[in-house]
Amino acid sequence: MRFASLFIGLLLVFLACTKDDEDPEVYKLSIPYGFPQPVFPADNELTQSRVALGKKLFYDPVMSRDSTRSCGSCHFPHLAFSDSVALSPGVEDRPATRNAPSLANVIYQEKLLREGGLPSLEMQVLVPVQEHNEFDYSLIFIAQRLLRNQEYVELSQKAYGRAPDPYVITRAIAAFERTFISGGSPFDQWYFQGKKETINREAVRGFALFQSERLGCNQCHNGFLFTNQSFENNGLYEDYNDPGRYRFTGLESDRAVFKIPSLRNIALTSPYMFDGSLPTLDAVINHYQTGGKAHPNKSTLIKPFQLTPQERSELLAFLHSLTDEQFVNDPAFRQDL
Repeated sequence: MRFASLFIGLLLVFLACTKDDEDPEVYKLSIPYGFPQPVFPADNELTQSRVALGKKLFYDPVMSRDSTRSCGSCHFPHLAFSDSVALSPGVEDRPATRNAPSLANVIYQEKLLREGGLPSLEMQVLVPVQEHNEFDYSLIFIAQRLLRNQEYVELSQKAYGRAPDPYVITRAIAAFERTFISGGSPFDQWYFQGKKETINREAVRGFALFQSERLGCNQCHNGFLFTNQSFENNGLYEDYNDPGRYRFTGLESDRAVFKIPSLRNIALTSPYMFDGSLPTLDAVINHYQTGGKAHPNKSTLIKPFQLTPQERSELLAFLHSLTDEQFVNDPAFRQDL
């Protein structure tokens, strides 16, 4: 009898676990090889309902004052959730003040915005909403609009158990953005999974060159995201119109210093730099070859180097191998699905 009772108890535990595992509301992220498990806020665990609501809001121009712009107006899935112009247009076609960065793997970003002034995606949602040159609006007014939309009211109740309000808006969009995980490029398949046929020898030599002491690219662009998530001045200008991280810290040592971007899907995210001033990867390589312009805060890591035509081709082949075609073509991210 004791054995039977124990068996029944274990069976019930197993069935309970199986039921939880099969909960249709649970949103299961597929974590790529070589990537760590992400951390979620206690009040915003991923569910199907939250991601669905966030996706709808991400693509809805209801977020902007004149109902003409959405998050998806500047962050396109086929461009790894970046834009193809230097400065994306906001309401009344006002140009943004900075180039729209890729949102791929933003779930792993420790500090958000070019100056790293925000610690969470939930807080980051506030920035484009309030920026004069982007949505030029308020979460309070957006919530009032959503309350008049029965579909949003129902989706909000299902996702968060409350009517659409600023709490729901910020968390739902953040939930959707946390699903933007990219780690299936040809390089990943070669490096993490040992599939030798996924990249050619030219790209392999380019990776070795990328890591070489002569170029030292991996001093800043390292780890599974190809960024150490620190902040540097790369000598783009002698005089900057943008204060960079100084805007957040007020320290002169942070003036014109910007967050080091990830290189994943880099071939798709042109133009480059915080202001979109460099149109191609060739232009980026040319900039770094010169060693950059003189600036008091320029990183000591930025030094001139020379490349042969073959080496340039190899370096570019490696950078192109970081393009994750499955990610940028994933139907789950498309607005119409």
